Amino acid sequence: MKKLLLPAFMLAIQISFAQGIKEKLERGVQKLEADSQMRHAILSLFVLDAKNGQTVYGHHEQIGLAPASCQKLFTSAAAFDLLGHDYRYKTWLKYDGKIEAGTLLGNLFLIGSGDPTLGSRRWKETKEDFIFNEIFSTLKKNNINKISGNFFLDDSKFSIQPVPDGWIWGDIGNYYGAGCWGINWRENQYDLLLKPGSKIGDTAKIISLDPAIKLGEMISEITTADKGSGDNGYIYLPPYGVFGFMQGTIPIGTEHFTISGSIPYPSDQLRNEMADMFSKHDLAAEKGYHLYREKSPDKQSWPEPTGDLSTFFSPPLDSINYWFLKKSINLYGEALIKTLSYEKTGRGSTDKGVGIVKEFWVDRGIENAALNIVDGSGLSPQNRVTTDALVKALWYAKSRPWFPSFYSAFPEINGMKMKSGSIAGARSYAGFQTSKQGKEYLFAIIVNNYDGSSSRMVQKLWQLLDLLK
Repeated sequence: MKKLLLPAFMLAIQISFAQGIKEKLERGVQKLEADSQMRHAILSLFVLDAKNGQTVYGHHEQIGLAPASCQKLFTSAAAFDLLGHDYRYKTWLKYDGKIEAGTLLGNLFLIGSGDPTLGSRRWKETKEDFIFNEIFSTLKKNNINKISGNFFLDDSKFSIQPVPDGWIWGDIGNYYGAGCWGINWRENQYDLLLKPGSKIGDTAKIISLDPAIKLGEMISEITTADKGSGDNGYIYLPPYGVFGFMQGTIPIGTEHFTISGSIPYPSDQLRNEMADMFSKHDLAAEKGYHLYREKSPDKQSWPEPTGDLSTFFSPPLDSINYWFLKKSINLYGEALIKTLSYEKTGRGSTDKGVGIVKEFWVDRGIENAALNIVDGSGLSPQNRVTTDALVKALWYAKSRPWFPSFYSAFPEINGMKMKSGSIAGARSYAGFQTSKQGKEYLFAIIVNNYDGSSSRMVQKLWQLLDLLK
């Protein structure tokens, strides 16, 4: 009889504990919703038992809200399954014609497949100097000291539209709003050095752009603000654009201040840098350096490469994903979305890639309307997902062999392993937590349309999530 009573006793304790955390979360939600910041806002929270998949607590978990960067979890997990944890992007250096007496009697080709790490400084083998050195060492090894034809940069494997529909004008000129092309370079980012004025209200002056970008004009309307006011400067420069301007503020009291923008056309930037490097090496493509976009309008025919010189490989997907989630690099998400489309259809497009991701999750039990997305990174304010869908994605990921790589990419925030998201009026968190009692939880929380300070709202969300500790 005692042996029978013990399991029943333990079950009663588990049920009591589950009821206890549910009641705590309910009180915590009620307290937050009564807060003045929440008067016109909506809150969604969903918590799952990570051991058995049973619901611990749900509040508005079926309402679609703007998730910001927590949406990256859907892209990340789908890419792991559909591409594989060891998937690598390739960039090819090819040629046509023949090589005679140190001269390439033909054309040189650099053909991209959307690698978002090409030129990135996060890995030794992706840095711009490493790439340039590899190109020149390859030419030297193949006895190419002169190119009689053209150098073609081919970014045609991704669509001509670099940014998803739904991204806003105030984002796309800045580093976090960088578009995605068939050739990406330096994470499509440049740094803009500004000199603040000597007094508050003075216009900040442009010192330099790193790397140098060929533009028609860049105008600063950024003014100087109080010391410690931070980076409130925004760059307005569209994809393929040559004219840009800046507005907002930067703080007084520094010799120079840096804000980062998005390169308007990375293929063109790489072309210019490549031409400069060729010149320094006393090498040139005698007929010029040409972009695929330049031939597209007139449907000009390009020669087809006939020989391979070298292939540049990106780091594997699990390494890319580490930075994608850890540092929330939007470019990586948009590249993965287009890559899913490219691998399935032969052309990388955001719309088709989004469709593939949605279909992937529908097949795994997430309703289509619960994942109403337009991009791969969550930057668009048009995105709507449910906390139920976010937690289901975490639950699925936990069952996959690549889960350790997925999990290790989650930042540690407020002592919890969780991904964060933030766009105007929206805050979100999703992740994993083990309580002091050893209970493991999967959770997602989103708040939209809150009022007042973002930092105060963040603290209130953390206080609510602390109940899972």
